Parts: sequence; C-alpha cells; structure tokens
Amino acid sequence: MKEGIVWVSFELMQKFMVDVFKGLGVPEEDAKICADVLITADKRGIDSHGINRLKPIYYDRIRAGIQSPITHFEIVKEGPTTAVVDGHNGMGQVISKKAMRIAIEKAEKFGMGMTVVRNSTHYGIAGYYVLMAIEAGMIGVTGTNARPSVAPTFGVENMLGTNPLTFGIPTDEEFPFVLDCATSITQRGKIEVFDRRGESIPEGWVIDEKGETRTDTHQILKDLQRGSAALTPLGGIGEESGGHKGYGYATVVEILSASLQGGSFLRMLSGMKDGKRVPYRLGHFFIAINISFFTDLESFKKRTGDILRTLRASKKMPGQNRIYTAGEKEYLAWLERREKGIPLNKDLQKEVIKMRDELNLTRYEFPFE
Repeated sequence: MKEGIVWVSFELMQKFMVDVFKGLGVPEEDAKICADVLITADKRGIDSHGINRLKPIYYDRIRAGIQSPITHFEIVKEGPTTAVVDGHNGMGQVISKKAMRIAIEKAEKFGMGMTVVRNSTHYGIAGYYVLMAIEAGMIGVTGTNARPSVAPTFGVENMLGTNPLTFGIPTDEEFPFVLDCATSITQRGKIEVFDRRGESIPEGWVIDEKGETRTDTHQILKDLQRGSAALTPLGGIGEESGGHKGYGYATVVEILSASLQGGSFLRMLSGMKDGKRVPYRLGHFFIAINISFFTDLESFKKRTGDILRTLRASKKMPGQNRIYTAGEKEYLAWLERREKGIPLNKDLQKEVIKMRDELNLTRYEFPFE
C-alpha cells in the first residue's frame, strides 16, 4: 500500500457524494444518479473518474455557476428510433442516463435506438451507459466530446477532446465486454492521478508547442488549460505508431457529438469566453442495438464468450502469463475492492474534508482524520 492511502467503504463514500450533490442544489433523485455513476467508476478501478473527479469537475463548476444543479431535459426532435435532446447545461449523468434509457426503449420496439445530446456537461465514465444496454440484453455504444486538450496529428494546438468511443457487449461470462477508453493516449483525469501522487507521466503522452514531449505533470495540467501543451492521440506522436488513427477516431466522435444535434465543437468547448468561465456545452451520443432482432440472445452471448476465451487462451508473449480482454481488469478490480472500498490518497482526503466542512455535513466522520 502506498504511503498515505486510506481505504474507505463504498457505502460511506456513496452516501457522502449524494449529500454533497444535494448540498450543491441537485435534487435528491438526480444526486443519487450522479453519485452512482461516480461510485461505479471507483468500483471498477477507474480512479480517474470516481470521487477523484467530484470536487474539480462537479463541485467547483456548480459553485462557479457554469453548471446547473437543476437538470432541464428537453427532447427537441424525435422519431421512432431517434431523439435529439437539449440538456441545458444540467447534470451530465442525469441527462445521459435518461438519453440512454430512451435509446434502449426505442431498441426494444424497433431493434435499434439512437439518442444525441447537446448542451450537456461531463457525464462520468462512458462505460456506465453501455452497461445499461448490456443489462437490457443489448449492445451499447456511446461517445462524448470534451474540452479541447488533444492535438491533431502533425499539430501542436489542443483542438479535440479526449473523446471516448465506448462499446459494451453482453457475454456468457461473469463480466461483459466493455471497451471504455479515450481516443487519446491518456486523459486529464489520469494525469491528475499522477499529479496527486507526485509522479511524472511517461514520455509521449503530452507535447509542447514545439512538438516535444513533456513529463512534468503539475505544470502540464496548467499548460493544458492555457493551451501551451496538448495530449497526443491514441497511437502517439506522428503516423509511425498510428497516431493518425486515434486522431481519426477522435474526429468521428467529435462529429457524432456535435453535428447531428447542432451542438458545440472543438475550441467552442473550452469553457472560456471573453476571458470569463462559461458552460462547456458538451455533446454525447447513445446507441442501443437489440440483439434479439438479429439472433438468439443466449447464442450470441455464448459465441461472444467463445471469441473472448479463445483470445485469452492464445500464445503469450515471453515473460507474460496472462492475456486480458476488455472489461476483465475492471471486473478483477471489483473483486478486489468490494470488501476494501475506495483508496483515497492524502490530497483526495483533504478535498473530501474541505467539501464536508464547506457544506456543513458534520455528521460524516472519516477514518483518515
């Protein structure tokens, strides 16, 4: 265990997060949705998007007046298998859960459903929404644009967001196939985790205005905001290792998160206008595919499981004793954490105490005080 790490139960932290959201003016049912998305990230070992993000993303933005704690969910256009939603800068998790639910309901009737969203905010882990589709016996797909932080291949200006393109597919195993990752090599949340640990990031993740690699984590976070540093796309710098492929997929997500819904894009998502902070106005898309319209669900799950098991059973690289498939590491993280809870380092402990004291949630006592 790293020095200063304290494990706190999921139950305690989820209740705390609900009360933090309520203290910020989020209605109780919406607060429960927001906390559930964050705690799901922590349960799956995705520390960059769990309680780690509570203060810098949601708490600070609501208090700064650039995100509304009250969510006005408006369907502005709808067809049998489609819907366009305006989230009016409300809570991204609430908007997105409703939007994916609409896509699933349409897929139940017609085989497929797609919902697109404009004027939303950070929606947490993308995997949460494809898990909803999986629970309904469907394939789920989602993506979102984000504040600019990624440079296009051969560029140095942060233009694109980390723009995850996420798939969830049911299997006959203990865990589904969930590919939930950014179209950049890394994302801000992971750099924030390195910064909290006082560690440098690997070379190739971030470049400066000259195209040279950066590793100084703390300063990078400031320079990303200023626009003097940029994340690299999946595949890395240039085309030699396939950076143009990550750039291409990030652009696909940008288009599907902006063009269909008439939303904001690229540098419009910076959160700044005339030197002042403004809402980010993010866009998302959600797709549900009803497997039963194509084939028997159980047969599909068995064949999918066979594909994944065959991959994991293939010949290993020397020095390696295991091959993973997407979603497996998150399942293993849950098996480890279900009794231990969430690991909080010293900086995160201070943030939790700060939020508690500022919102006068004095009934909470934590094991790290």
